[in-house]
Amino acid sequence: MADDVLLPPPPDESPKLPEELPVLPLRDVVVYPYVILPLSVSREKSIRAVDTALVENRMILLLSQKQVEMDNPRPEDLYQVGTAALIMRVLKLPDGRIRALVQGLQRVRVEYFTETENLFKARVEPLAEPELKSPDLEQDALMRSVKQTLEKAVALGKTLPQEVLVIAGNLDNPGRLADLVASNLDLKLQQTQEVLEIAHPGLRLKRVNELLMREIQLLEVQQKITMEARGEMDKSQREYYLRQQLKAIQQELGEGSELSEEIAAFRDKLAKMKVPDEPLVEIERNLKKLERMHPDSSETAVTRTYLEWMTELPWGQVTEDNLDLKQAKTVLDEDHFGLSKIKDRLLEFLAVRKLKPDLRGTILCFVGPPGVGKTSLGKSIARALGRKYARISLGGVHDESEIRGHRRTYVGAMPGRIVQALHQIKSMNPVIMLDEVDKIGRDMRGDPSAALLEVLDPEQNHTFRDHYLNVPLDLSQVLFLANANELEPIHPAFRDRMEIIYLSSYTLEEKVGIAEQHLIPKQMEKHGVTRKQVAIPRKALKAIITGYTREAGLRQLERELGAVCRKVARRVAEKTLRKKLTLDEKSIHELLGPVKLLQDERLKAPRVGVVTGLAWTSVGGDVLFVEALKMPGKGLLILTGQLGDVMKESAQAALSYIRSRGDAFQIDPEVFQKQDIHIHFPEGAIPKDGPSAGLAIATVLLSVLKDVPVRNTLAMTGEIDLRGEALAIGGLKEKSLAALRLGIKDILIPHANQKDLEEIDPELRKQLRFHPVKHVEEVFEHALVGWKRPEALKPIRKKR
Repeated sequence: MADDVLLPPPPDESPKLPEELPVLPLRDVVVYPYVILPLSVSREKSIRAVDTALVENRMILLLSQKQVEMDNPRPEDLYQVGTAALIMRVLKLPDGRIRALVQGLQRVRVEYFTETENLFKARVEPLAEPELKSPDLEQDALMRSVKQTLEKAVALGKTLPQEVLVIAGNLDNPGRLADLVASNLDLKLQQTQEVLEIAHPGLRLKRVNELLMREIQLLEVQQKITMEARGEMDKSQREYYLRQQLKAIQQELGEGSELSEEIAAFRDKLAKMKVPDEPLVEIERNLKKLERMHPDSSETAVTRTYLEWMTELPWGQVTEDNLDLKQAKTVLDEDHFGLSKIKDRLLEFLAVRKLKPDLRGTILCFVGPPGVGKTSLGKSIARALGRKYARISLGGVHDESEIRGHRRTYVGAMPGRIVQALHQIKSMNPVIMLDEVDKIGRDMRGDPSAALLEVLDPEQNHTFRDHYLNVPLDLSQVLFLANANELEPIHPAFRDRMEIIYLSSYTLEEKVGIAEQHLIPKQMEKHGVTRKQVAIPRKALKAIITGYTREAGLRQLERELGAVCRKVARRVAEKTLRKKLTLDEKSIHELLGPVKLLQDERLKAPRVGVVTGLAWTSVGGDVLFVEALKMPGKGLLILTGQLGDVMKESAQAALSYIRSRGDAFQIDPEVFQKQDIHIHFPEGAIPKDGPSAGLAIATVLLSVLKDVPVRNTLAMTGEIDLRGEALAIGGLKEKSLAALRLGIKDILIPHANQKDLEEIDPELRKQLRFHPVKHVEEVFEHALVGWKRPEALKPIRKKR
């Protein structure tokens, strides 16, 4: 419970001041003579000063600190002029603090300080006021002016107790009037101390009159601001009115809030940018909207984020194209080995852009197996042109808003990936690679492929609208490229807007060249291995490619080379590598283990009912074995191996052809009634489909029905119709490379595919022998051991 110490009231006349008084430092207040003021005392020295004053004569010296934030002031930190005061009442609080009611007695000046037992004392001398002569006209006018101005301040909204006006009206002492008015003005500490240090009453009153007049000017400005803000707002918008009032006050005082500083920063950015008219209007509209918002509202954050996107987009920022074809060819040769036709097409593309810079409508799409360099071609084009490069991965994207952006009405809305790419690379004419366009999904949230139509259409993309920005964005200067593993899954309208460039599988020589120029140096640098520590000769490199990889691209080869470098790095770190390691058959086996890819048993000798077919997959060409056997039954055709509808129809068409020519092939018709034929495609876990297995299926059927072995050194691809004609197929180069990887050099192809041989590299054609066929019976002659054309055979005569 607090102790309330009541002291007797002070005498009517001021008591005589002692020569030395305890000092009570004040943080942010100045006490004038005759003014009664409550004080809160919490510092240890200050409490001791109050206790000392109570014990002695209840008198204390009140001095203001020069620095308000100082907790333990020294004598030099206090003003030299203060007020001797009388402690009228003291209230001790439970937390140790003291509430004291003091009355100022007289101005005093400090002669010097003394400090004993952590207590400040000061020897003081009264600051005597000069005696005034009889009142003159100027002094009376000044007093009257101060009193009237004080009343005017109250009329303008200055809050003062009523008794202050009454006391001021009855005062005839200029010094007392000056002190009373100064103690009720909102002055800074230095101004209040300045008034205290003026001893002459007339001069003090004159200074207070100046301060009072400035207060009147501030009140008039405040009233003007209030009236202006009130005229703009109605009663139902009180919160908005208060914000406007605060804003107007800040403008008058030359101060600004954080929000206004952000708005000014947005305007500075806008002044330095070349923003088109419609986006500029939208930005200005949102800036004005932001100025009227509360800084802490959720809508303010949405608008601020939108303005950040709009002002950070590279409006009008473009890079200058480098159309030097020699330089472009050098860049492409440095980055890619081989691919001569692809490079020629890219150089033609750049040449046309050089002659026709404003050309629109050419969008290249690279299609090929993984690891053949589709994405890196985009980087090379950007480097050759001197443009910035961005890659947008579309694999698995199934939401249209990923392309067009979200509308700002949704929580967490943001622009689409096209706008994000431009924002990130700070250019309006970059090279943007749309990666994996064949793996775009679609669901109830829209079709991203359809959204990309506007992006890639040269007639529309100069006014592309992102849902988030909601302003036209010119994408006509952007060079869009795309890549895919397969062409069929791509949206037909989307595919129609692109020029397709096929990247086929790499040959053995191409893989060796790429590994020597790019992969080996890259892996050595990555793993900290040098050419002084390991050498990979061409023979060893070929052994790694043929024995440990079987792919269209280079990713597995890069992994195997990385494994070699890691194991060498370990030997170097363990200091077990005594000399430079040159890879040979033995060391490859030590580093990579046994050979992973051995020759298939089915290729070692001719076998009945086994045909080597060729297939095309999204990861390159592959060998597809077709097996068949006959067994007692009811003439059924059994197909296994997870086949698609097209493959099943090919098998049925091949069987129908064989049955139709049964007499010519000397096949007993009862075989088709009493024997079941089972056709199997091994690796049944892998789905198989496509129109290129008809020749292989017909061959394996005739082989098993006539018990004739099929050559093991030959592979075939092609479809047949019901008359046995060989139909054209696709993916010839990939299929040829697949055969070559297994050591097969004779390939049967449809006669209609002869034109595709020109697309195969001359080096590859030298290693293979292609046999064009027009009819399946030519296939039988090539593939079946000891077989002759059916026309030379006699049909079977039925017994009577």
